[in-house]
Formats: sequence, structure tokens, C-alpha cells
Amino acid sequence: MKKILCALIAALAMPSLAGIRHYAADVERSDWQVTDNSRLQCRLKHHIPGYGDALFTSQASKQLNMEFELDMLRLPKTYGMAAVYSMPPSWMPGAMQREIAQMPIRKQYNGDLPEQAAWTILSELEKGFWPTIYYRDWYNQDDKVAVGLNASNFITQYQSFSRCVANLLPFSFEDIAYSVLSYQKNTDELTKQSEKKLTMIGEYLQEDPSIELVLLDAYTDSYGGRWHNEQLSIKRAERIKAFFTAQGIPADRIEVTGHGERRHVAPNSNELSRARNRRVVIQMQKP
Repeated sequence: MKKILCALIAALAMPSLAGIRHYAADVERSDWQVTDNSRLQCRLKHHIPGYGDALFTSQASKQLNMEFELDMLRLPKTYGMAAVYSMPPSWMPGAMQREIAQMPIRKQYNGDLPEQAAWTILSELEKGFWPTIYYRDWYNQDDKVAVGLNASNFITQYQSFSRCVANLLPFSFEDIAYSVLSYQKNTDELTKQSEKKLTMIGEYLQEDPSIELVLLDAYTDSYGGRWHNEQLSIKRAERIKAFFTAQGIPADRIEVTGHGERRHVAPNSNELSRARNRRVVIQMQKP
């Protein structure tokens, strides 16, 4: 009697498979690939025959991140909700399925899940389970659809993907696109903290050559002659320009302006506030 009750509970918990169109790669054709492998972005892709692709993406950022996207050949026609289950394959007798998340279905958009659900799907795949997404078909209301991720041939590519994620830059383009660097008094030498910031910018530029425009605006404090300060600000900006060109940015994409002692951001009454005026402002744009 106990066995019968357990079987009944399991049957009720599992989404009904009657009338379901099932999309999944078979074991022989289960294809996982790391399609992006840089310090800016890592992407793990799984092709689902007849349906589209499952994509896991992590990007350079101050915080570890992960996103799951279901890239569909036919985008949803209506709004709804899909249930995401971790399903045991046939060679795991006795293993139980469990619900992972609810995935919103949005009209004319790919399905996606946030960080926690994406990591959970990856961990279930690592254990050999098949995460499966169930929803009612938006083109045929009499049908249900099941989209399965086959865990076969997963581990080797997942290990490569994990190494890529561990090597991502700990900052994004938005963290460096607007930067203010400070200088030591009466020189074109950066302060130690600004040298570290410039090194960080250089690391990013080595990975992303698509910078479209760089604006360099350099300033000084008001100590020294006006002409001297203007020339010093130009010298500071030109030195930063040389750094950018050494990182592969074409010189014609870099605009330099030396403002000298104009446009102060702090009074010049003491050393601390004067130090704020000795600066170069870097603004970068991408296509």
C-alpha cells in the first residue's frame, strides 16, 4: 500500500506528459559548447534540435553574475508562465524530479531566468539531471511543450566555462567609461591610486578593441602661470593618449583638450582641494 501511495504522489507531482511535444537533443547529439571565452564575457550554449538554443552567460562585473536565456526559433505570441523542473534521466531509477523555478513568458521575447535559477540549473546538469521547461503552446492551445536540456557531454564544457567565469575582469565597461585621474603637484605623474585605475582601464582595453571615441579633458590647479598650466594640462592629456594608443585605440578616435586652470571643481585655498583640481577626465564611448 505504501509503495502504491508513493507512486501516486510522484505521478501527481510530475507534469503530465500526455499530449506534450518534447524538444531535446538525444544522448548522441547532445552538444554543449563554450561560444564566448574572454575576460569580458563567457557563454555556454546547448543546441535543442527543432527548438533553438539554451544559453548561460556571465559578464565582467564587480559581482559574480549568471543569466539563463532560452533562444527560441519561434518567439512567444502571448504572455504566460513556464514551470522549470529538474528531471532524472531514465538511467536514474528512483530519483525524484523537483521544481526549480517559474519562468515568465513574455510576448515576442526569449525566455530568461535570473542568477539564482541559472546557477541551480547548472548544478542540476552537473549532477546528471535534465532541467526541463514546461508550458502551454502559444500557437496551439491544445498542446503543451517540454524543452529539455540533456546533461550528456556537459561536464567537460562546463569546466571550461567555469574557468572562463573565474577569469572574468572584476569590473565592467560602465565602471571605467567615466574616470577621473589625479596628478602629483606640477608634474604629469599620476598619483599611486590613479596609476592603479589607469592599469585597470588598460586591462579592459586589451580585451575590448571596440572603443569608438575617447575624450580626454585635462586640468590643473591655479598655482603657476596661466600659459604654463595650460601646457601642463595638454602634456598630461597627451601622455594618457599615448597610453591609449599603446593599447590599440586609433589616435584619430582620441580627442585631447587641455583646460589649464579653468573649471575648478574645488577651491585652491589648501593642498587637499588643489589636488582635486589636478585631474584628467576620461570619457569613453562604444558603438
